[in-house]
Amino acid sequence: MYRHLQRRLEQHIRDFLRGTYDLDLPKIVIEQPPKVELGEYALPLAFELAKKLRKAPRRIAEEVVSGIGQIPGFEKLEIAGAGYINARVNRAELAASVASDRKQSFPAPAGKVLVEHTSINPNKAAHVGHLRNAILGDSFVRLLRFAGREVDVQNYIDNTGVQVADVVVGFLQLAKKSRAEVEQLAAQPRFDYYCWDLYARVSQWYEQDKQNLQARVQALHAIEQGGNETAQIADLISIAILRRHLETMDRLDIEYDFLPRESEILHLHFWDAAFEKLKSAGVLTYESEGKNQGCWVMRRAGTTQTAADPEVSEEDQKVIVRSNGTVGYVGKDIAYHLWKFGLLGRDFGYRRFYKYPNQHDCWISTTNGQPEHPHFGDVAEIYNVIDARQSEAQNTVIEAVRALGYHQQADHYTHFSYEMVALTPRCAAELGYQLSEEDQARAYIEVSGRKGFGVKADDLIDTLIASAKKEVDARHPQLNDAERREIATKIAIGALRYFMLKFTKNSVIAFDFREALSFEGDTGPYAQYAIVRATNIFHKGGIDPESYSPGECDFAKYLDANDIWELWLSASQTSYVIDQCIATAEPAYLAKHAFQLAQLFNYFYHQHPILSESDEGRKRFLLATVAVVRRELTRVLAVLGIEAPRAM
Repeated sequence: MYRHLQRRLEQHIRDFLRGTYDLDLPKIVIEQPPKVELGEYALPLAFELAKKLRKAPRRIAEEVVSGIGQIPGFEKLEIAGAGYINARVNRAELAASVASDRKQSFPAPAGKVLVEHTSINPNKAAHVGHLRNAILGDSFVRLLRFAGREVDVQNYIDNTGVQVADVVVGFLQLAKKSRAEVEQLAAQPRFDYYCWDLYARVSQWYEQDKQNLQARVQALHAIEQGGNETAQIADLISIAILRRHLETMDRLDIEYDFLPRESEILHLHFWDAAFEKLKSAGVLTYESEGKNQGCWVMRRAGTTQTAADPEVSEEDQKVIVRSNGTVGYVGKDIAYHLWKFGLLGRDFGYRRFYKYPNQHDCWISTTNGQPEHPHFGDVAEIYNVIDARQSEAQNTVIEAVRALGYHQQADHYTHFSYEMVALTPRCAAELGYQLSEEDQARAYIEVSGRKGFGVKADDLIDTLIASAKKEVDARHPQLNDAERREIATKIAIGALRYFMLKFTKNSVIAFDFREALSFEGDTGPYAQYAIVRATNIFHKGGIDPESYSPGECDFAKYLDANDIWELWLSASQTSYVIDQCIATAEPAYLAKHAFQLAQLFNYFYHQHPILSESDEGRKRFLLATVAVVRRELTRVLAVLGIEAPRAM
């Protein structure tokens, strides 16, 4: 409802400006006043119009306020300071609308959205850094679906790259395993852990003698060529680890619709089709001399050619096809994204790969697939959740799409960039890592898969659950062990997801167990506890919180108090905040909203006795307040992928 009123206010302002001044502003800026007692919306437009109308901002504000007339849902407009216009809503009408959960429908943009996230190399166990990618991506999918968008979730699998080749080298050169032995190991529950250690050993082996890197080159060539034992071992490894990755992410309620693999991009000749398009359009040029002799190159984003200087310097060139004929990562990514937008003229084969407990099917690419399958690709918008280090590669792909003439598609291609996850020194020490004095003084400790230093995702989840269960065991000894474990699991998952989401994407996260699991402050358990506390109020009163209705409630009588009104106003803003998160590709705003709503509710809880209230009308109003906050907090946490337990 808050979002609906804002749009109504914006439209009335737009109509007034058009009719009175013959002005059509492309954007009407609407802010929130610093204090709720000043109103619910603030408009600085008088300052923007001052030069155009050659009038003082306050004079313009006076003309707007006196001339705009009554706006449904608003009590009045007021002038503040040198020309701000504050808008006050009808509190009782807004509260009644929020209490009844009256939804205002807004048409969602047409077309399907594709969100690609996680994309872990299938060569070892997932680690804490991968969890940030997956949680960010999954939460953004939930945001889009809440807003009514149709979303495909894809997890790109680089099963022919260097990382997989290194593990193959480890099995063949270091562990001396046959294909049959690798197959036996791959059937073990923690095969991804085995490969974690083997990958670190291979990295050390390369460092011992650079000649050993030739084994990587040979393995890579065999894997890309396919149809040989090395490629078959690579496929065994990648498939087994991919299943483990899906099981790990399923613990966090993260699901995928489709797993496109690089092997099919190669074997189904996606790149060949894209290469012809790029050459024909002049996007790629062949270099016959210089440092990039024999390569097909593309000029880097931001460089231009002119008639006076038609050549692009070697420094401004991005090599797409190497002189030996192999295509680089960016080239394959260009082909993949042309497929995403339905511009390639080719498609994958599909087969079912993984079934989630809710019976949702996850499909995987193949050369010869099942005849009946969902339709993937051919989308209107793309969001790629990839860390900030890939910005240049992502920009190159976007510019290639644009250079081919697909401007609309390039405009709807978003690199959902984020920074790395590290560990606090305390967290690293708790995990058993030996730290130097210099390490202990650092703000954070970087993880490294090649060095085997880091936190495996499953270990992190297990540790969080065990820590939460100690607390739950102490607080609820009357519950059986299964019940306490279920509660602990929801607290742990909520703590982890919230911790990964509360920081803005461009912030480096230093993960810390104690901070994440704290029941106080800006944490997942704090928000969960507010829901549990609200639920307990109803249970103590013998009321079903799911079906509670306040009936006739005199909202106008009880909403004069600004502290209670601020709580109601915050509860009305879920859709508004979700719109902001989508527009900025920043889920952290919703985590902040959850924390603020929980804070306001906890203050309300301590200031206003509810079940002991003797005035029946006021008691109904207070219970209605609890019901609305409980509903909205539950809704907000669900979009963040967090479920409240029945006890804390």
